[in-house]
Amino acid sequence: MMDKFDFLEELGNRLVGLPKEDRDRFIEYYSEMIDDRVEEGMTEQEAVADIGTPATVAKEILSSFPLTKIVKEKVKPKRRLSAVEIILIVLGAPVWVPVLVSLFAVFLSVYLVLWSVVLTFICVDIAFFAVVIALLAAFTGLLITAHVPEAFACLGAGFIMAGLSLLTMLFVKLLIKGVVWIGKQIILGIKYFFVGKGDKK
Repeated sequence: MMDKFDFLEELGNRLVGLPKEDRDRFIEYYSEMIDDRVEEGMTEQEAVADIGTPATVAKEILSSFPLTKIVKEKVKPKRRLSAVEIILIVLGAPVWVPVLVSLFAVFLSVYLVLWSVVLTFICVDIAFFAVVIALLAAFTGLLITAHVPEAFACLGAGFIMAGLSLLTMLFVKLLIKGVVWIGKQIILGIKYFFVGKGDKK
């Protein structure tokens, strides 16, 4: 089992890409949380285990931390760039700028395709529901005109379509959850990429 020092050290390593003031704030927060649990009667190891692993805690922090702040911290020069480095960055821009734009476009297009699939199934569900309304209207009309067998055939078909509509609605709900989850994982992956040690074991 980990003690407080090991926990905070590993957590700090996993948050190394965050701005220093934010990283220090999180370290202090979890240090106090461990101390509070120890004061309540837990051992240091029990307190750490109660909070969770550094990997889990780091994932929670990164999930809620703004991506823009992480990127800004990553691209911020740690020292003053020399004239040669500035020239190389400018000369390399025709290569690295299109690559970054292309990567962004690929991720965006894949994500939009996923949402278009969701939209397609929503349209299918709306169509099923419209057919149910039409069949119920036909049932009423046929019943009024004494076409009883045809009326109940329409009613049976309406129940079938209503069942399909309900199943499609449930499927759409699962699809939306899945696409939202994928979006969150993509953003989390980008955060891990910029943080650098987010996936450290």
